[in-house]
Amino acid sequence: MSEQTITSETIKQHNLTQDEYAKICDLMGREPNLTELGVFSVMWSEHCSYKSSRVHLKRLPTRGPRVIVPPGENAGVVDIGDDWCVAFKVESHNHPSFIEPFQGAATGVGGILRDVFTMGARPMAAMNSLRFGPLSEASASADRQRTLNRNKSILKGCVSGIGHYGNCFGVPTIGGEVVFDESYSLNPLVNAFALGLVRQDQIFFGKASGIGNPVMYVGAKTGRDGIHGATMASAEFDEEALEKRPTVQVGDPFLEKLLLEACLEAMRSGAIEGIQDMGAAGLTSSSVEMAARAGTGLEIDLTLVPQRETGMTAYEMLLSESQERMLIVARRGREKEVVEIFNKWDLDAVVIGKVVEGDRLKIIHNGKVEADLPVLALTDEAPKYEREMSPRSKVQSPKTERPDFGHLNLDFGQVLRTLLASPNICSKHWVYEQYDSMVRTNTAVLPGADAAVIRVKETRRAIAMCLDGNGRYVGVNAFEGAKLTVAEAARNVVCVGAKPIAVTNCLNFASPERPEVMRSFSDVIDGLIEACETFETPVVSGNVSFYNETDGRGILPTPVIGMVGVVDDVRKLITQGFKAEGDVIALLGTTGDDLSVSEFAQTIAGLSFDEMAAKGRVPQLDLALEKQVQDTCLKLADDGLIRSAHDCSDGGLAVALAELCFSSLGRDAVGAEIELAGNGLPKKAVLFGETPSRIIISFAAEDLDKVKAAVGDCPFEVIGKVAGANLRISVDQSVAIDSPVAELEGLWKNSLAKELEG
Repeated sequence: MSEQTITSETIKQHNLTQDEYAKICDLMGREPNLTELGVFSVMWSEHCSYKSSRVHLKRLPTRGPRVIVPPGENAGVVDIGDDWCVAFKVESHNHPSFIEPFQGAATGVGGILRDVFTMGARPMAAMNSLRFGPLSEASASADRQRTLNRNKSILKGCVSGIGHYGNCFGVPTIGGEVVFDESYSLNPLVNAFALGLVRQDQIFFGKASGIGNPVMYVGAKTGRDGIHGATMASAEFDEEALEKRPTVQVGDPFLEKLLLEACLEAMRSGAIEGIQDMGAAGLTSSSVEMAARAGTGLEIDLTLVPQRETGMTAYEMLLSESQERMLIVARRGREKEVVEIFNKWDLDAVVIGKVVEGDRLKIIHNGKVEADLPVLALTDEAPKYEREMSPRSKVQSPKTERPDFGHLNLDFGQVLRTLLASPNICSKHWVYEQYDSMVRTNTAVLPGADAAVIRVKETRRAIAMCLDGNGRYVGVNAFEGAKLTVAEAARNVVCVGAKPIAVTNCLNFASPERPEVMRSFSDVIDGLIEACETFETPVVSGNVSFYNETDGRGILPTPVIGMVGVVDDVRKLITQGFKAEGDVIALLGTTGDDLSVSEFAQTIAGLSFDEMAAKGRVPQLDLALEKQVQDTCLKLADDGLIRSAHDCSDGGLAVALAELCFSSLGRDAVGAEIELAGNGLPKKAVLFGETPSRIIISFAAEDLDKVKAAVGDCPFEVIGKVAGANLRISVDQSVAIDSPVAELEGLWKNSLAKELEG
């Protein structure tokens, strides 16, 4: 075995502590060599071992009647009926996307697609949740302008990379979100989601089962790109971060498409026992995780690994994160069959080792044993830290003091125009028009709606999906903010007529070594538990991304929820947008005074996040009421009584009503006449407050009595009708807003492009 001296500096370079190194020596009964240290480094990284989050994640609800594969595999799998299942997951690629936006975001898409088709599922849809720093500012200094320009460059690169990979691979990118906040300045979040369809009897697992079975390397050749990508994603950024560009992988979506087809064909042949994507930590994590799941050992000869660079060491090959590669455990005697299938698709497929008895990973290179490691030491024995947490903050109450906006002399029409043009509310069509959302012709609801929908061909079923997060809410109150995020994700799925069934999550936080960050993380987990249990949506997959910091400044705590729902009959889908003159407009739910932590507070009142955190109160969520509103909307959709539904969230009622008036799916813009009751609330709270548990619906006038009967005791109020070309909103019989819809839509639609071009 090769000998190298391990110094304290070497240990530090591998992002390990002295205590962790001592534990490694104890587990091995000796000091590791450099190659072995590299393997421990990536397997014990935050990104691979979840050493700060595992103690909290185990509390999440992960089981349910529909759950086929819970967390622990490459993607979660749930039953949607008729022997069909969906596999789905969301993962972060934040750190690479800061260093090299195009390739960082592109390979994030490639990685999540492999997670899905490794389960035996054909990818049917992709989405993304993106967060960036501000793009422009009045009177910015020269230094500040450089930061704003860099934010623009990161956004353009990430969107271009996502579009390039998804479009070339041939998967529709059909939804997501784009959010702007100062905390994401030079610290973008790129969370990639993918969903695939698989028959229940064709699901595959990442297990190295069967002593004597051959281990096969398939796909692209190995290079030096991506070495230590997993450890890079487990450290915060500083001024030297851009020197880490070599740790960002380069993807080839056309090769990935070949890999998909070859893998699915090999799976159908019956020649494969287990399969695993070589993602973070490459050949190391794929071999270790497959062996750990099966309780076996592996022997691998790196000399046999296809390489595209000369003179690669065992260390480099084990830690490379070159893209479009898989590790397969084939059934003994059927290796040739697998090789022929992959060769047909112009891909390498070679036997590089075998499954052995015991629990050790033995790595050979050029005839030498370069590593001999106990598998469970790399997985089960990875450190678990119960990090210090700051004390729990006081529970907010309805009496919590809130900012007083009484001093603002407001033109409500101008407020609406400003909000519609603001970065977080304006149309993101500049982003999603760069994605092919119709490839494979399954897309039933396009980007821009509350949730995206794909049909399941040869059935009447459809799958709805959305990604939602609200760092502002979670930053002010982590427990309540997490509940609000799950509730909005479920509500968005309900608004297209789908029943929420399961969740994937991507938990984006700053350094876990800061007690306040771990407190918010733990509180978020508690909030997710309460909300997911209410909606009966178990968490079946996900990802934790810590160390989202730049020069010691952390992002807002940002849990992103991927909600998946089922529509049993695609003919009962609901689409956003008022449909016909004279239709009745009604509100499910009630409106409260929820302005203090809102788009209005930030954009119109000019409150900073710190001011909102000090004085604000996030909207109070009554989970029982939320469930009642959602169930009522689903019943109305199932009975065929409503023509449109739209979640009321960012910007409040006025913004939601405007969005319902805008043209969509080939329909012309329409106007509306709205009469709202103030109920003693300030007009600005009625118009722009962000009270949850509200859905605006529209339906034919002749169905009013049927709708009232179906609604039962759910809060319900008729608030107007579809009419004219203006959006006219009165509060307590006094006109507050009267604006041409065409003008409002123009502001909403063109704002982001103007910011990027300006």
